[in-house]
Amino acid sequence: MLFIPNRLAAGCLAAAGSILACSETKAQARLIPISGTVLSTAGPLEFATVTLHQATDSAVIKTEFSDQAGHFTLAVPTEGRYLVSVNQLGYGRYWHGPVVVGSQPCAALECQLKPIATQLQNVTVTGQRPLFERLPDRTVVNVEGSVLSAGNTSLDVLARAPGVTLDANDNLGLRGRQGLLVVLDGKRVPLTGSELAAMLRALPAEQVATMELITNPPAKYDAQGGAGVIVINLKKDQRLGFNGSTNAAYGRGRYGKFTSGLTLNYRRKNLNLFGSYAYADRQTWQQLTIDRMYLQDGQPARFLEQTNIPRGHLQSHTWRAGADVTLSSRTSLGLAVSGLESQLPSIGPNESRLYDAQHQLTDVVLAQNQRNLLTPNTTANVLLRHLFQKDSLGTPELTMDADAGRYRLTRTLDLASASALRPGALPNRLLGDQQGTLTLLSAKTDYLRNLRHGLRLETGLKVSRVTSRNDVLFEREQNGGSRQPDTNLSNQFRYEETIRAGYFTLSRSGPRLSISAGLRAEQTNTLGQQAVGNQEFSRRYFQLFPSLSLQRPISEVHQLAFSLSRRLDRPTYNQLNPFRSYVDPTSYRVGNPGLWPQISTQAEVSHTYRHQTTTALRYTYTRRPILSVYLLDPDGLIAATDVNLASQDYWGLTVSSPFTPTAWWKLYANAELFYIRFRGRLQGSPLPPSQPGAILSLNSTFILSKGWSAELSGSYNSLERYGYQLVRSYGQLGMGVQKTLGRATLKLNAADALYTLPLRATSRYQPLSESFRSAQDSRVVTASVTYRFGNDKVTAARRRTGSAEEEKRRASGVQ
Repeated sequence: MLFIPNRLAAGCLAAAGSILACSETKAQARLIPISGTVLSTAGPLEFATVTLHQATDSAVIKTEFSDQAGHFTLAVPTEGRYLVSVNQLGYGRYWHGPVVVGSQPCAALECQLKPIATQLQNVTVTGQRPLFERLPDRTVVNVEGSVLSAGNTSLDVLARAPGVTLDANDNLGLRGRQGLLVVLDGKRVPLTGSELAAMLRALPAEQVATMELITNPPAKYDAQGGAGVIVINLKKDQRLGFNGSTNAAYGRGRYGKFTSGLTLNYRRKNLNLFGSYAYADRQTWQQLTIDRMYLQDGQPARFLEQTNIPRGHLQSHTWRAGADVTLSSRTSLGLAVSGLESQLPSIGPNESRLYDAQHQLTDVVLAQNQRNLLTPNTTANVLLRHLFQKDSLGTPELTMDADAGRYRLTRTLDLASASALRPGALPNRLLGDQQGTLTLLSAKTDYLRNLRHGLRLETGLKVSRVTSRNDVLFEREQNGGSRQPDTNLSNQFRYEETIRAGYFTLSRSGPRLSISAGLRAEQTNTLGQQAVGNQEFSRRYFQLFPSLSLQRPISEVHQLAFSLSRRLDRPTYNQLNPFRSYVDPTSYRVGNPGLWPQISTQAEVSHTYRHQTTTALRYTYTRRPILSVYLLDPDGLIAATDVNLASQDYWGLTVSSPFTPTAWWKLYANAELFYIRFRGRLQGSPLPPSQPGAILSLNSTFILSKGWSAELSGSYNSLERYGYQLVRSYGQLGMGVQKTLGRATLKLNAADALYTLPLRATSRYQPLSESFRSAQDSRVVTASVTYRFGNDKVTAARRRTGSAEEEKRRASGVQ
């Protein structure tokens, strides 16, 4: 079935320098290369990584290294506009451009690198990579350099990123919209919602180098993710010989939180072996209060006041091992295996107070909810990269990538409840045991080469298959302790999804206009089966996803850009799974097998001033949007589930800019104003009026003397209407300080210092109205220490076995 087509952020690369007008003549037979010298305060820098990028999207074209005198030369494939970046271990990344290349010689570049704040042999140097970098097609969060990331989880860091939100149900959003594709170290993560949040909570931030927020992904990415793509890149070490690092952190909120880790790396000319391990022991706490009003014929019929106070204890082990092998001067092979095993038991009391229409107390139900979640996950990857014979246009590149992942889940439940006002009433006990396995197999190939007339081609094929198998058994305890299966709740669910995809992107960079156009095609086949009742559903559909990006400089300080794309959000496995997950005696979470994918068409116009301040206006139309709602089931219980509405309109205005008030103070400001309107009805319940919202964030970094640095971060989310739910305003304030002592780094930070992160929301439907407040252990003070050991020399002839996406990570400063 073919669907009818239904926010894009183009940014500006924070580049230093002015536009070098080399020439605007047409291409000749031979182009003059870009050359220059890499310097530091101590003189020329040897073995610095010098990278040539396209000006349109910062895509990497080629990489060279500076010699002993700091000199470098970059061969240019064709005339056009380019960016040059320079990076070296211990120094902040340097950007220059745009450089306009023609047939006449360009002025030699002088690239002055600033050391990252540290203290070496009693000599104090300053400089630090900014926490946020705005590139033309993405925002990069440099987690590795953040003081506030120490001792935190990846989810904590991500929730503080510009424009990112996390709701009470652990659903991630980007710039006011939900529906994201998460890519971990180049691999798609087949988890969403609470399970994705659990995985990110188990991944310590110390293992992450950068996070990339891409609101207008190119055609090479899966079409999944209407709000965009979040790319999480793990740390990699490029130093020669044997080296590594170790870290430990302890945080204290209401309860303690401990993390520790070790990374090891051995690198020779043609071989690199790496491995890492991290352990987390984090005690959690939540207080969830609910006020619910049940309506009959529009009038209050009964009321419920409820308090849940679960306490959890997360323990996780994260490991990774692999090898990069240079098979020949043009061919390299990469092998990697990783795993994450976490356990999250939780227990807590629940009190439910029930009232009649006159608000007279009728009953008090006391319950104890014991739950446990086990998630052992293992993934493996093989990657082959081959560079073809260089021709007059450049060096074509082919990569082949195969992945396998197995995500297992065990979820148990022991929910016991009894009436406090009716001593003779029999207690009720419900026990649940869910076993699930999610298997992901995928293979893809990507080909990249330069064409004539300044064109660049990127194309590829991909096939992936996901199989999800879940069995759940619910039992009710009878008198005398005997247990009987609950056949109404027990079930088996099987889900299979196969996606075949192909894409191509053509781009051209010029001094007056840069353009990139792509098309992705995906054929999707899905099948779902329930054992009980022999229910089955299937979906088969073919989709085309075009994308277009235009950039035009108006002057040396003004640049305009336009982008257009189409994306899709398939229902996740949990959204389709009809199993129940009980929260308390009165409510549960359940999937909806009848969900359809939602398809979005989005357009954006942006203006960039002086390659820094970007203002963007975006509109997105979504057909059949997927919305989380609350329904009243026939037994009077509340079922949290997902439904399709008719359509959704989104208007957004984004302004972001870095500021440098002084040499030691850097600011990054981001503001997002948006308006979201849904259309449709839910079981006769009309949608309430929409209203605008805003997300504001401001981050400051301070480079102080004698190896000291500090960070101050704040964000504010205004009152927001999203479908049937009204979310009250909330925010956070974080602060931290760092001291470098040789190879050791000490950090102290405080998260949510004012305790303003608790969420408050109200949902209104025809049969009921519900308000809740969810408070967690978010105000935490953490102390950490990191120590690096081994050889500090960086290889000059390193060959990286990675996909083109890894090249983009290097362009963002990842080492």
